[in-house]
Amino acid sequence: MSGSMEQEKTKQSVKQVFGNNFFFLKLMLKASPGYVIFQVLDAMRNQISIFFEHTIGIGYVLEAAEFGYPFPKVARFILILAGAITLGMVFTVFAGDFMAEKERPKVRQKIKMMLYEKARSVDLKCYDDPDFYNEQVLAISEVDKQIERVLEFVKNVLSGLSAFILTGVFFLFKDPASVVFAILSFVLSVVFEQIYNKLNYKVRIESLPFSRKRDYTKRIYYLSDYAKEIRLNPDVSDVLFKQFEDANDEVYKIEKKYARKKWILGFIRGFVCNSLFSDVLFIIYLVYQSAVLHNLSFSTVAILYGSFGRLKRSMRVFSESYPYAFETSLYINKIRKFLGYEAQIVSEENIEPTKDAKEIELKDVSFAYGKDQDMLIKSIDLHIRPGEKIALVGYNGAGKTTLVKLLMRLYDVNSGEIIADGRNIRQYDVEKYRDTIGTVFQDFQIFAGTVEENVILDTVDNSDEEKVRRSLTDSGLIGRIDRFKNGLKTELTTEFSKEGVNLSGGESQKLAIARVFYKDAGLMILDEPSSALDPIAEYQLNHAMLNATGDKTVIFISHRLSTTRKADRIIMLEDGRIVEQGSHEELLSLGGRYAQMWKAQAGAYIAV
Repeated sequence: MSGSMEQEKTKQSVKQVFGNNFFFLKLMLKASPGYVIFQVLDAMRNQISIFFEHTIGIGYVLEAAEFGYPFPKVARFILILAGAITLGMVFTVFAGDFMAEKERPKVRQKIKMMLYEKARSVDLKCYDDPDFYNEQVLAISEVDKQIERVLEFVKNVLSGLSAFILTGVFFLFKDPASVVFAILSFVLSVVFEQIYNKLNYKVRIESLPFSRKRDYTKRIYYLSDYAKEIRLNPDVSDVLFKQFEDANDEVYKIEKKYARKKWILGFIRGFVCNSLFSDVLFIIYLVYQSAVLHNLSFSTVAILYGSFGRLKRSMRVFSESYPYAFETSLYINKIRKFLGYEAQIVSEENIEPTKDAKEIELKDVSFAYGKDQDMLIKSIDLHIRPGEKIALVGYNGAGKTTLVKLLMRLYDVNSGEIIADGRNIRQYDVEKYRDTIGTVFQDFQIFAGTVEENVILDTVDNSDEEKVRRSLTDSGLIGRIDRFKNGLKTELTTEFSKEGVNLSGGESQKLAIARVFYKDAGLMILDEPSSALDPIAEYQLNHAMLNATGDKTVIFISHRLSTTRKADRIIMLEDGRIVEQGSHEELLSLGGRYAQMWKAQAGAYIAV
């Protein structure tokens, strides 16, 4: 079964192979036409130069020696040829050393930016699909290599065609039968080269999951995020080493499984299809034509034998180019598939939402992350008034974070509907709707950039410095920032700057909260906004947040119920359902699930 699936993955029509390669070539031409055109012209010029220098030039000199041509005539021919070759070399310096170095980064940048833009817009659920994620990683990681491969393919085809036409015409003129040897070599090479490259790709794909596991271990040992854990828990290295060794063993098994077949195919491809025909059979044929039949002069024999390698190589380029393009197409197909992915979470009417405090209503909302998975949100009905401060509480797995992801339309509901300001959120322009929501996730990230860039999450050209400072003040971090030598321009993390600053967990959380204040959105969603803070800092931040959010609608998630006391309403979730809701005092008086959680958390402090 797996074998037939793998064959299906590698099956491509000729149209698809060339279509994928030329799709990528068009991207390169759009990024920098000069880079592609000059590289291709130089490859063709090189073959023309070689033909005139090694075939026509040497052939003419040998004939001159054999038949006694006048020296002035030969000298004039050599000078003209040398001048033409020199001009060609000047062109190579310009095309190869100048244009290539100048334009190659531009091509890589523009194509990668297309992939990064697509990665930014794909649905979040794609990251829940291992197959899609593997293909996304492969697509992005292969870009540089495929740029070079596509260019090499075009250069090989056009330079090979140039060499084949020039050398082939010469052979047809001198001895047409000689071409038969090159054709036989070409046909056999086409067959075995395609089989060999398909096998290479199969090995790569089978090894990919295990290679990713090896790379995971490698990342852990050079990323600073894991440095403290590894040093404080050295035994974890045993687990990681075991994972690395197991993954490495699997890669080795795959390589070993195909090693014999690769060796046999390599031998047939390298010796039988090439050396046997040119180094053995063709020499016998030329000796017979010259010494026995006297059909060829000694100079013609010499030049035919010397040029046969070039004719054979020009045809071998064709035999290698299609399998080469075939393998390239397999990777480009993944890049093309990724670029062609169409988001399923799209706007139905492109209505632009307001940034006023949102009124939210959930009507019989249910949701599961996969078709065959259990519902995590089950028939929820909820109405949130504009400017209301809502706290979502519950045990792990209750569905709190999933619910806010639905509100942000990172996922779409399976059934029911979510209404914002009187409209189904599907009717709003997706990006503009999300832009009206300020969010701090529990697993927020600090980027390698300045403090200011990390607050505005944009280029500083678009920033309001006073607003940045006010946001940092509201989150309680401005005092720490002002102590930095470069203030708002201070680089965060030491990823790229020795003078970079690594914030503590609590400081990082305050920075993430400052982002929400800066955005000034109509709906603010705070997922565990104070989990890294001490109780006093948490109390101060909660007051600051309530004051800073003003009349905005706020939804915050917290396991620590001390942060929920001042909420207008507390929503208690359990197993994807709302089991209780009301103010802190109302829920305590009920003596239900919320009251049990409160007593469990407050009990330790009361006992003291």
